[in-house]
Amino acid sequence: MNLQSNDFELFDIPPRFVQDRAAMEARWKALQREAHPDKFAAQAGAAQRVAMQWSVRINEAWQRLRDPLKRAAYLCELNGAPINAENNTAMPSAFLMQQMAWREALDDASSEAELEALQAEVLHAQKQTLAGIKTLLDTQHDYPGAAQQVRTLMFIERFKTDIADRIDAQADAGQ
Repeated sequence: MNLQSNDFELFDIPPRFVQDRAAMEARWKALQREAHPDKFAAQAGAAQRVAMQWSVRINEAWQRLRDPLKRAAYLCELNGAPINAENNTAMPSAFLMQQMAWREALDDASSEAELEALQAEVLHAQKQTLAGIKTLLDTQHDYPGAAQQVRTLMFIERFKTDIADRIDAQADAGQ
């Protein structure tokens, strides 16, 4: 193991979007057992610090690899197409129009049924976007195109939270 290895090298898995979640989780647990700081409790402070660094590094990699959005963003960055969401907010005009329509629908929704219908629509868009990212990364190796879709997915994730918050607020108001 090498602390400078990328997450895929660390987990000994191919650098692609589609992954076997069970195999990744098994590898994460094996790595954690191997580097767990408790195994080094009887050793000198330096060995304990290195074990702690490894444990942190393994957990960082696991957090990134198990989340499809983070994994896609990481693959884009590894292949020279950083997401730069804070600096690059350019979106296709069709998606900008979709965003505005969703925001208006959320603002206008007055019933739980309307919110749930909007939520279903957004979940469908999320699935389509993930499928597109899979194709762009694993089949076409179009990393700049995938980065654009990752930024789209980031918006969708935030909007899903906004819908869920609104549903929770309505449920709280109804109690």
